[in-house]
Amino acid sequence: MNPILALLKENNIGDEQIAELFQALTENPLAAMATISQLGLPQDKLQALMGQVMQNPALIKEAVEELGLDFSKVEAAKQQLKK
Repeated sequence: MNPILALLKENNIGDEQIAELFQALTENPLAAMATISQLGLPQDKLQALMGQVMQNPALIKEAVEELGLDFSKVEAAKQQLKK
């Protein structure tokens, strides 16, 4: 399991919240950081999570794929918004 997903599940974050979080991460990573901070994770776990995301952004894509979200569709939508 993806380490980010594992950390969230260990801290009793539900699947629906996780899916919403990763949808937000793929659409607007900066806004998603605020969402992450509102999950109520203990400070040490929150710092570990942020560290993983910053050091290895590919983990986000892996988690999105593991959750069954379509990363390519999100990327296409982002490109449309830039036009």
